[in-house]
Order: sequence, then structure tokens, then C-alpha cells
Amino acid sequence: MQADEPGMMLRRNGAPAAVNLPESLLLYKRPGSHASGVLDGLTDFADITAPGTSFALSGPSVKLDPEHLPVRGDVAHIRLAGQVFVPHYVVPMAHTVNRAPTPLHKAGQAQSDILAELPAGTLFHVLDVAGGWAWGQVGEDGAVGYVAVTALSPLP
Repeated sequence: MQADEPGMMLRRNGAPAAVNLPESLLLYKRPGSHASGVLDGLTDFADITAPGTSFALSGPSVKLDPEHLPVRGDVAHIRLAGQVFVPHYVVPMAHTVNRAPTPLHKAGQAQSDILAELPAGTLFHVLDVAGGWAWGQVGEDGAVGYVAVTALSPLP
């Protein structure tokens, strides 16, 4: 397409003028908002990824054990970043169980299955709190489940 002065006639490969637009309505290419060189092929992909990190698919997904790994569909322990894909990674908040026995539930409901009975003083890492229930993990690598918030005390 070509533009000629005055009136800026637009033509397609020598064809008769198709549109006559005033110069004020013509669109001009503005500078891109991307990093310099990315679209020009001058930036290596390695320059825009974390050093030493690979994002290649290596086969079928591995089914994780939700009873022993602190990962749900919406959140996971920060140590699992780079191993599982979820919208949010959380740094756990250390708590202790303040009364015994305290049930560790499979779901955040009093009627749900009980996975374990936690003695007073047990370390519990809280990753999420909702509806009076804390979701987290017993110790560093124990069972994962829900504990009533009233049965926990934060560590200083």
C-alpha cells in the first residue's frame, strides 16, 4: 500500500485508489513495549528465563500425594515452586497445637474423615485459613490436612 501527498490516497500494488483519508486519520507505527531485541530475534530465550531453570515437558504429570505434600489446586508450599504449578505459593506460618487431642481432618469440616490425632505442642505449618479452619502440614514432612483454628497458637 502506498500513500501519496496531498489527501493521502491509499493504493494496493498499483491498483486504483481505494480510500482517500486525511492525513490526521492515518495510523503510524508506534514503538513496541517489549524488551529490546525480543521480537527482532536478538535476545536468546535463556536471557529471559531464570538461570538454571528448565520448563520443558518431560512426560505425563505425576500424581502427587495430597496427604503428604502441601499442595492443592489453588495453593502450594513455597518449597514446591518449580515442581508443581498452582496460582499461589505460600510461606508457611508456624503454629503449635494448643490442646490435646486435636483432630487433623481431611477437609475443613467437623464431619470429615480424621487423618490423625495431634497431641498438644505438635508443630503445624499453616498455609491457608478459611471458615475457622487452617489448612497445612504437620511438621516439615508430615500429614497434610485441616485443623480448627481455635486449636492452634502462633509461634513467636
